[in-house]
Amino acid sequence: MAGPFDEPEGNWWDEPVNRREAAWLGIAGVWSLGIFGWMSGFTRFGDQNPVGETYAVDPDEYQETVQEYKEEAEENEEGHLIPPGDSVYIGGVRFNWDGLPVVLEAGREYDIHMGAYDVQHGFSIRPEDNLSQQINLQILPDTEWVVPMTFDDPGTYHVICNEYCGQGHYSMHGTLYVEEP
Repeated sequence: MAGPFDEPEGNWWDEPVNRREAAWLGIAGVWSLGIFGWMSGFTRFGDQNPVGETYAVDPDEYQETVQEYKEEAEENEEGHLIPPGDSVYIGGVRFNWDGLPVVLEAGREYDIHMGAYDVQHGFSIRPEDNLSQQINLQILPDTEWVVPMTFDDPGTYHVICNEYCGQGHYSMHGTLYVEEP
């Protein structure tokens, strides 16, 4: 008996394809094209995929922008930032989220500006009480990504880095507090 890695005998490549095999290949091809079209349409027209806009920026200039934002923002009793408008600026730097923690209003749309000062970081936001509901984004140096976000449910949202960025990666954690207006 021939093994799975043994070369088949004869001229197997020029043999005609069995009618049933051709039917299944056709069904699989149509199914694949259908799924590809559905996924493409879901990405373009679905409301769950963040797109936003990206801009080329110098990391030092972006860091200055985040510092200016922090100076303009108010602080509550716990020292959490309250944005002065509809924009929130967050900078990823080993091993911290600059611009967090921040307090946001539930139901209000914010433009979340994200950038990295040093290396690539993963930006993962999830509610404290629901591990399966989260969003994962990649933040790159030299790029500012602006994503509009609305948090409908009040609560605590954790921001973690999900892209290994060095020895202190495990401690890269921030918080968004969403409160009723």
